[in-house]
Amino acid sequence: MSVLIRREPGFYRRLLRLSMPIVLQNLITFSLGLIDTFMVSQLGNTEMAAVTTANVPVFLLISIVFGVQSGLGILASQYWGKKDMRSISRAVGVASMVGMIVAAVLAAVLFFFPVQVMDLLSNKHELSVLGAPYLQLIGISYIFNMFSSVYTSAQRSAENPGFGMKLFGISTLINTGLNYLLIFGKLGFPQLGIRGAAIATLCARICEFIICVLYALRDKRIQMQWDAFFCPGWDMLRRFLKYATPVIANETAWGLGNSLLTVVLGYTDNSVEMLAANAVMGNLNRLFLVFCFGLGAATAVLVGKAIGEGQSQDEVMHLSRALLRFTVVSGTVLAVVALLTIPLLCQPVIFPLFKLYGQSAHIATALAATAFAAIPLHAYSISAITGVLRSGGDVVWSAALDLGPQWLVCLPLTALFALVLKTDIWFIALAMQTECIAKIPLCAYRIRTRKWISDVTVSRRREEL
Repeated sequence: MSVLIRREPGFYRRLLRLSMPIVLQNLITFSLGLIDTFMVSQLGNTEMAAVTTANVPVFLLISIVFGVQSGLGILASQYWGKKDMRSISRAVGVASMVGMIVAAVLAAVLFFFPVQVMDLLSNKHELSVLGAPYLQLIGISYIFNMFSSVYTSAQRSAENPGFGMKLFGISTLINTGLNYLLIFGKLGFPQLGIRGAAIATLCARICEFIICVLYALRDKRIQMQWDAFFCPGWDMLRRFLKYATPVIANETAWGLGNSLLTVVLGYTDNSVEMLAANAVMGNLNRLFLVFCFGLGAATAVLVGKAIGEGQSQDEVMHLSRALLRFTVVSGTVLAVVALLTIPLLCQPVIFPLFKLYGQSAHIATALAATAFAAIPLHAYSISAITGVLRSGGDVVWSAALDLGPQWLVCLPLTALFALVLKTDIWFIALAMQTECIAKIPLCAYRIRTRKWISDVTVSRRREEL
C-alpha cells in the first residue's frame, strides 16, 4: 500500500498542513452541534426530539450552504492556480449574492410557517409546537452564515484554511457560552430553554459575519477587489451557475434525502427514542468523519489547483489516486478507533450523559456500530465526489453518483425496514449505510474514465474588465 500512495518528499506534510485546519474547523462546528444536543438533552428526551425534528429543515439549509461553498471552490481553486485575484473577487461576489438570496427565502418560510413545516416531519404535533420558536430563529441565522461560509471557502481555496478554523472557533465559544446562559437562565439571564439555544446560534452567526467583513477589508492574500465583488458581470454569473447550480441542487437533494431518514425514524412506533438516539449518534458520527471531510476539502484544493496550473491528465490522475488511497487508509484506522469507543466510552459514559437508557441506548449502539464500521467507505466517497470529481468540474456526474445510491437504495430500504416490516433496529441501521456501499464502484469507474478533468476557468468570452 505504501508504494501505491508514495509521492514526492513533503507532499503529505503539505496535505496535512492544508487539511488539519479544515479538520479542526469541522470538529469545532460539529462539536457545537453535540454541545447543543447535550444541553438540550438536560431538558428531557421530548425537548431533544423536538430540536432533532426542527433540525431536519435546518440540515437542508446547511446542505445548501455547503453546495454554494463547493460551487465557489470549483472556480476559486482553479483561479488560485492561475493567481487571478480579480476573478476570485467576482466569484465570491456572485456566490455571496446568490447564496444569501436563497437563504433569505428559506428563512422566511421557516419564520412564518414553522409549525406547518414541522408537522410534515413528525407524527407528534406537540413536538412541532415545542420546536417552532427554535426553527424560526435558526433559519435567520443562516443568512449571515451563508456569507461567512462563502468567504471561508474562498480562503480555503487560496490555501488559507486556518482562517475558517479560527473563525468558527470564536463562533463556537460565543454560541456555547450563550447556550449556557440562555437555555438554563444563568447569571441573571432569562431561562428560555429551546428558544435560548436558537438565540445563541443567531448571535454567533452575526458575529461570524462581522468578523468576515472586517477581515476581507484588510486581507492581503486574496486582496478583494470590491468593484468586481459587487459587479461581477454576467459571464461570471453564468459560469458560477453552470458549475454551482448542479452542486447546490446536489447538496440540497442530498440534504433532503438525509433529512428524510430522520423523518422515517420520526414516524416509527418508538419515534421519541429513535429521534433521541439518532440525535446523539448523528453528532458523534460527524465528529469521527471530520478528518474525512477535511481530506476531501484538501483534495479539492490540490486537484483543482493542479488543473488550473495546466498539469497533464496523467499527473492529475496520479495525484488523485494517491489522495484517495491515503483517504481509505486513514478512514480504516479511524473506523477501528471509533468502534473501540462503543464499549469503552459510549455505553458506559456518553449514553448515560445524554440520558439514553434502555431502548434508546440499544438503538444508539446499533446506529453507532454500523456507522463507525462504514467510515472507510464514507471517506472514499467524500473525497471522490466532493474532492476529485467536483474539482475537475464534473458536477453533473458528481450529483448522479451522490444522489442515485441515496434515493434509489438507502431511502427505500430504510423505509421498508422501519415502517413496513418494522424490523429490529440493526436491520434499519444497516439499511442506512447502504448508500456508501453503492457509491464505491460507481465513483471508481467514473474517475478511471478521466472524462471529469476540465479547466473550468476557460471562457468563451473575454473576461469583463
